Amino acid sequence: PQTSGEPRPQTSGEPLPQTSGEPRPQTSGEPLHYSLDVSAPLLRTRGYVDGRWVSAASEFPVLDPATGEEIARVSDCGPAEAKRAVEAAHRAFQSWKRCTAKERSVVLRRWFDLLMLHKDDLAKLITFECGKPMHESLGEVAYSASFLEWFSEEARRVYGDLVPSPAKDRKILLLKQPVGVASIITPWNFPSAMITRKAAAALAAGCTVVVKPAEDTPLSALALAELAEQAGVPAGVFNVVPCSREKAASVGEVLCTDPLVAKISFTGSTATGKVLLKLAADTVKKASMELGGHAPFIVFDSADVDKAVGGAMASKFRNSGQTCVCSNRFLVQSGIHDRFMDQLGRAMDAQLVLGHGSEPGTTQGPLINARAAEKVVHQISDAVSRGATVLRGGKRLERSFMEPTLLAGVTTDMICTQEETFGPLLPVIRFDTEEEALAIANASSVGLAGYFFSQDVSQIWRVTEALEVGMVAINEGLLSTPEATFGGVKQSGLGIEGGKYGINEYLEVKYMCFGGLQP
Repeated sequence: PQTSGEPRPQTSGEPLPQTSGEPRPQTSGEPLHYSLDVSAPLLRTRGYVDGRWVSAASEFPVLDPATGEEIARVSDCGPAEAKRAVEAAHRAFQSWKRCTAKERSVVLRRWFDLLMLHKDDLAKLITFECGKPMHESLGEVAYSASFLEWFSEEARRVYGDLVPSPAKDRKILLLKQPVGVASIITPWNFPSAMITRKAAAALAAGCTVVVKPAEDTPLSALALAELAEQAGVPAGVFNVVPCSREKAASVGEVLCTDPLVAKISFTGSTATGKVLLKLAADTVKKASMELGGHAPFIVFDSADVDKAVGGAMASKFRNSGQTCVCSNRFLVQSGIHDRFMDQLGRAMDAQLVLGHGSEPGTTQGPLINARAAEKVVHQISDAVSRGATVLRGGKRLERSFMEPTLLAGVTTDMICTQEETFGPLLPVIRFDTEEEALAIANASSVGLAGYFFSQDVSQIWRVTEALEVGMVAINEGLLSTPEATFGGVKQSGLGIEGGKYGINEYLEVKYMCFGGLQP
């Protein structure tokens, strides 16, 4: 995922269409004004360090990507605030790690309960700062809370080992202990869930954290801090240092180089991940990296076309195509190609409605900023210049809105098949054989998620094992859940999140040799 963008200029473009799906509110003349209405305690605009709300010397604006309007001004924390947050987390670690697993579990469960209690306000924050429709924002809040619930339970399942000793006078024990302070750097596309997926595991293990949210979406992170405090998370255990794009590099450097930090966890682009890994190398920090994806979506001749179209719609157009597991390259076998394209086009016409995320009928919000829209336009132009045909959409609209776009006749020399799009562009490549599809799908330096539709059981096993990705969805367009692992292979990252293995990223194993025993 592209973690951060440039300021959103007010760009002129074609107006939003009023043609497909459910009707959007008609705006006679003046554009509608949208206001962020949430309860005061959850709309926090200062950093959160050592259990206190802290101001910085300056502030930066948070903008609604759908309108370009400023919705808040947030403290622009710098390296000094980041350093204080790390020191606070290190002090708090000395006591938090000594809490029993059950005590930590109870706190995380209270935090989960509070997220669910305030889900409507939390969803409004997500919609206004990152643009996604309210029904998706509500889904993200539930997803975000689910990691607090899951790891509140996993906290009590961190088991060590008693290993049979080769000698009669000693016992061999393997203990699991928290690594220490974890720096958590998160993207804008899931401004709540990407924090809890990391922080819940860290706190369950006994670690403390410093969170640097994306500069586009700090409000969700600060609301999480408010609810953490209400839940009884001790001062210094959960810290948030929001900052502007201009200060992101210097704050990130502190979080990746400070000797008091034991672990970094980052979700974002592969390029940024490489920079952070280099910074962390000097102090040999433990690192988790959830980086870019370029997911293939394969439809074989044996597929149920209705299910494949539904899966494509869910996988591609969630958050307007701005997720790291969005399908990026669609491969459809020749025998089913024309039928699939016809049904997919009709589904796009019927189901996709552009608008502000707070409007009830909206399914497609804006892209995060103008630069994101320009990238999609560039990929469409490149594909058309190389022979692709635009079957639906293809245009940039006002501000950073993009028409959902369907391309046919796509070939592997086009940029959209070589680079992650992060937008509502659906390029379709026709293929003939399973071997051909796998060769195209695996021809990437990254491997996060992959999707395919087939009713051939033997093929399902072959393709699942052959795809070079960390997660595979079969006859399904959505795969994320806290009970399962999330992570990729190749340059899609290091380590995993979620599932029973996710907590291990915040633990180290200590070997205890207990000798001198009388046999």
